[in-house]
This record gives sequence, structure tokens and C-alpha cells, in this order.
Amino acid sequence: MSYDLVVIGTGPGGYHAAIRAAQLGLKVLAVEKGEVGGVCLNVGCIPTKALLHVAHTLKASEKAAEFGLTLEKKALDLQKLAGWRDQVVKKLTGGVEFLFKGNGVELKRGEARLLGAREVEVAGERIAAKKIVLATGSRPAELEGFPVDEEKIVSSTGALEVEAGVPRRFLAIGGGAIGLEFAAIYKALGAAEVTVLEYLDQILPGADAEAAGFLARALKKQGIKLLTGAEALGYEETEEGLRVRYRLRKTGEEKTLVVDRVLVAVGRRPNSEGLGLEAAGLQPDEKGFVPSNAQMQTKVPGIYSIGDLRGGPLLAHKAMKEGVVAAEVAAGKKSAFDQQIPSVVFTFPEFASVGMSEEAAKEKGLAVQTGRFPFTANGRALTLQEAEGMVKVVAEAESGVVLGVHAVGPQAGELIAEATLALEMGALVDDLELTVHPHPTLSESLMEAAANVKKAAIHILNK
Repeated sequence: MSYDLVVIGTGPGGYHAAIRAAQLGLKVLAVEKGEVGGVCLNVGCIPTKALLHVAHTLKASEKAAEFGLTLEKKALDLQKLAGWRDQVVKKLTGGVEFLFKGNGVELKRGEARLLGAREVEVAGERIAAKKIVLATGSRPAELEGFPVDEEKIVSSTGALEVEAGVPRRFLAIGGGAIGLEFAAIYKALGAAEVTVLEYLDQILPGADAEAAGFLARALKKQGIKLLTGAEALGYEETEEGLRVRYRLRKTGEEKTLVVDRVLVAVGRRPNSEGLGLEAAGLQPDEKGFVPSNAQMQTKVPGIYSIGDLRGGPLLAHKAMKEGVVAAEVAAGKKSAFDQQIPSVVFTFPEFASVGMSEEAAKEKGLAVQTGRFPFTANGRALTLQEAEGMVKVVAEAESGVVLGVHAVGPQAGELIAEATLALEMGALVDDLELTVHPHPTLSESLMEAAANVKKAAIHILNK
């Protein structure tokens, strides 16, 4: 068997690479050892967001009495919830296979191993490939002292299994997107005590400090306890539950916390083992990533690495774009990855960000101006009963070029798309301010935040 392009892995990056390459006329084979769609579709982005939708609905129902709607509270059928979650996943993974067939991408199941720079072995079969895309993704990182059994100590995969029951006391180790989202899910589903333990001094390390602080306050109001600057040390099983030991990094004081389930969400590790990289002349870096340039090319001509395997922000939408770039370069097209990458945390309220934080801009020696607009002054947010949050714009002081946008509030993940386009185009604060936004919409908050940079916002007192 011989192909123009063999794509190893069918997660977001891999299936985008395979489909785009086929669109450009290449003979493509996609190889998958697990489930088509990878982590994101099967045990990541999609099932998590399905559970978050349920959690959001439950939270919204609690506010119905404010406008005169009395709802009778009934028990949540966790088995039915799990079935609906799986149905959503099945529809999307089936959609990828449908697109493979429609575009002429061949799919072969089995574990792939490189035999050289132009040959791959899958399930004992040798396959010739003119070019190869490595898209093997990542897996949850381990944490010493907390071996995962997917029952009491769970990874993000085990945390999805809500049909096993909602723990009364839930702990997420790691204050990034995964830890915070599952904290929000379990709190809404009925956990009495929810705690997030973060090693660094703020949740969402690296995010704009003001925006992250706003989210932290909102989560605390919901009864989610945030322990920052704390190092998880280990645990022991007791009659009371899992007694978790942790240390406050500033003082060195050791404390304990008793919970029923622990989520380990301290990052992810690339799946670079067992790929036969050495046979192809490749070597992963010290963290296991396989670096590539802006054209997704590794140091071996004809071999590309994309997505979580490549490194950088481990985000599905980043992998998708990288997959398209790799396919276009493999097909002889001019293409490169130089995009702004937005990030979204689907908590209540949502957190979304693109570009530089205020701190990062100042660290680079840039003089900046900032503008803010609270959702409490936005009519649409008030009608949605979700007026908590704000939009913040960071701009270069002299030129007015938009450097970053950070949002905490309703549908922040949707709002950040416009901000991402603004950064891609090199937009000025004036461009955002002068663009007429429909009323009443949440998007007006971005326009007003931009206006506030120049102290010209209409619906707040500019300070």
C-alpha cells in the first residue's frame, strides 16, 4: 500500500489534516488506534461541554422565580444524562467518519509505528508514505502521590463518568481550565463541598490577573473554595474519606482536607512514546514534544507534527488550524501558522482571552492603556440574568493597536471570536469603538470597553 500522505491520529488536528489534504487531491490514509475524533470528541471538549450545558440549565432554573416562574425540583437522572452525553459524542464522531468517506480519506484502525521517514507499520502491515503527519495528541499528566484509579482518584476522563454518582465532597487539583470546569459541573450537579487546589498564586496561571481575579470572586460566591499557592502532597484513605495533605507555599504550613473524590488536572503529556521516532530520524524534546516550524515541518523533510504533540497551547482549535497548514504544505501550497489563539474556560461565568494580558504587555516594555465595561451595564446581560463579569481591552498606548482582550461573563467564548479577528487584522481601539454593534447584545460590551480606553464609553462613568 502506498499513499501521498499518512496521518497518524484522528483527533481535531489529525482529521482536519486528512480532510484538507484529500480536498487538495492527495491520496490520504488516516490511522487511529482508539476512537475517531480523539480525546476532544470522545473524552474531552464535547462530553465536558455537554455536562456543562446541563449544569448551566440547572443554575438558570434556580433564578426562574425572580421573573415569576415556579419550577418543581425533581431528581436528576444521572443515567439518562450519561446516555444523552454519549449520544452527542456518537453523533460527532460519526460525522467525522462520514466526512472521511465523502472526501475519499481511507481509515485504518490500529497502532502506527514509523519504520523510517517514508514507511509506517499499522497492525503488522507495512505502508509506504510520501509524507507523514504526526497527530497523536496527549494524555493527562500524572501527579506524584495521587495514582489515578478512575474511581476515587480520577483524570478528566474518569470525571466525566457522572453516572457513578455525584460525590458530596469534590477536589480538583489544578486551577486551569479542566479543574475549574469540573468544579463548576460538580457544584451544579449537587456536590456540597467543591475545592480547587492550585500550585501557583492565581487560578488560570498566565491569564490576565485582573480578569482571573474577577472569575475567582465569582466562583467563590457560588461556594467553590479556591486554595491558591498550595502544593498537593498526597492522601490516605480513612473512614471519613480521602484525607488529602497539602502545603501552603508561602508559609510552609501543612494542612489536610477530607474529600470523596479527587480530580488530577495538572496538565497533559504528549503521546510520543512508541511512535518509532528514532527510526525516522526524530527525537522528542525533554518534555516529550516533537517540535515543528510554522509550516508544521519537523527537522526530517516530509514529516510534520501538529496539535498537542507539537507543543504550545494544548487546544483543539489550535490543532485544527495546524492540521490544515500541514496538509496544505504537504500538497505544495504556501501556508503557515501565525494565528492568534483564543482560549475559553466554560465556567459560570465563562472566561475567554486572546492576545497579551496587561502584565505580559508591560513585561515586554510596552506602554499600555486599558478599558473595561461591566456586564451589569449591559441590557442583554440583565435580561439573561447573567450580569456578572466584564470585558477588558488592552491596547498599546501610542498607536492604539489592540494587544489583548479578556472577558469574564455570559457567552464570553462567543464574544472572544470578534476580538480574535481584531488582533488578526491589527485593529485599533478605534476600529472596535466605531463599529456599530447590534442592540441589545452582549457584543456591545466589547465596543464599550474599547471606548473606555479613551474614556468615551456611554453607559458607564469613565474613570
